[in-house]
Amino acid sequence: MIYQIPWIYTPVRSVLAIWNQLSKTEIPELTKTSVMMRERSRVEETISDMQRAGACSLQVISDFDMTLTRFARDGKRVPTTHNILNNRLLINEDCTKKMRELLNKYYPIEIDARLSSEEKLPLMVEWWTRVHELLIQQRIRKDMLAHAVKESSSMLRDGYRGFFDPLAEHQVPLLIFSAGVGDVLEEVIRQNHVFHPNIHIISNYMDFDHTGTLRAFKGQLIHSYNKQEGALSHAASLRELQDRPNVLLLGDSLGDLSMSDGVSEPRNILTVGFLNDQ
Repeated sequence: MIYQIPWIYTPVRSVLAIWNQLSKTEIPELTKTSVMMRERSRVEETISDMQRAGACSLQVISDFDMTLTRFARDGKRVPTTHNILNNRLLINEDCTKKMRELLNKYYPIEIDARLSSEEKLPLMVEWWTRVHELLIQQRIRKDMLAHAVKESSSMLRDGYRGFFDPLAEHQVPLLIFSAGVGDVLEEVIRQNHVFHPNIHIISNYMDFDHTGTLRAFKGQLIHSYNKQEGALSHAASLRELQDRPNVLLLGDSLGDLSMSDGVSEPRNILTVGFLNDQ
């Protein structure tokens, strides 16, 4: 039986605690006022079924920016993987200004609950394409990415080791779908010392020439509203995901709900949504 659980909305301060409770009989996180569920009984039934099946049947599929990373700290926004590139060592002031203008134009559209995914899709393609064109024009150096991440205020959510490390210990695959920049995403995880072998990433990766200079982005563009296509085309090729019918799905937008579409014969899909902005 497939349980499509309504999203559990959690605030920025919440950590990814549900996984830590899968082996316990009580889940205190579900009683917090910051956690919202349409049907709590269905959520509890799903978690119980996932408990009985064990870690060998589980896979985790997650967004990255503002899901595995924090949305804000002390009232200030934490940079996304694209924003981390907003570094004077990588891009000039004019590029920074143009990227900010694009953010101010398209981000309100991305989070507008009154618009359908179909209405948002072409605008998201337009946004990501224009940003990538700007970045390519800057001829970003590959050897400067690690320094840019280190200088940034990017951070994973509080308690991130209690999420990443147990998944690796129990050999539970963690598939990260991101509309951000894969090279930067990897560096953020690496600098936090949780880039374990169980992690697989589908994102927008930079294509560097023989001198280490950005010349293009590889493959199909991934944005917040076409993750279904990425799920269907990539998940089937990952052998580690086979025979794991229980899915913990983490995201912060309605577009993230489609990330599990590539799962073969799912039994339970528990969706957890982070309500960062509205």
